[in-house]
Amino acid sequence: MSDAVAEPLKLVALDADDLAIVSAHLQDAVLKTADIVYLPRERRFALAARRFDWEGAVQGHRRRRLTALHFDRVLAVRSSQLDKDDAGRVLNLLAITFDVRQEPAGDVTLHFSEGAAIRLTVECIESQMKDLGPVWEAVATPDHPEG
Repeated sequence: MSDAVAEPLKLVALDADDLAIVSAHLQDAVLKTADIVYLPRERRFALAARRFDWEGAVQGHRRRRLTALHFDRVLAVRSSQLDKDDAGRVLNLLAITFDVRQEPAGDVTLHFSEGAAIRLTVECIESQMKDLGPVWEAVATPDHPEG
């Protein structure tokens, strides 16, 4: 078992298949409400998260990495079961999905634990995920019990 840290990831998503790959890498990422920003004039939505390194887990490592995710061409942002004023609330990202409205436009939804969600209405999928550098040992490996 090597202690080498994998190269930082930089992924671009331009369609639903690409977004599914980004979603897989961000499954179980943790962030705070304060780590989320929507810039309506720039039509950009962005967040910083601490993603669990699932590739490293296959090799027996438990690590997290600081990662940025942003979406461009965002027309609107809505949230459910999130208090934007609760800056310290910790969110656990479960998945990112895309529902087509009128190709290529649609809704990107970030699904969090406890039923929280953020829905982005987008002209099209135009997103980037990038590891920012810091890597540290995770306290535990995320677990998904069956059922």
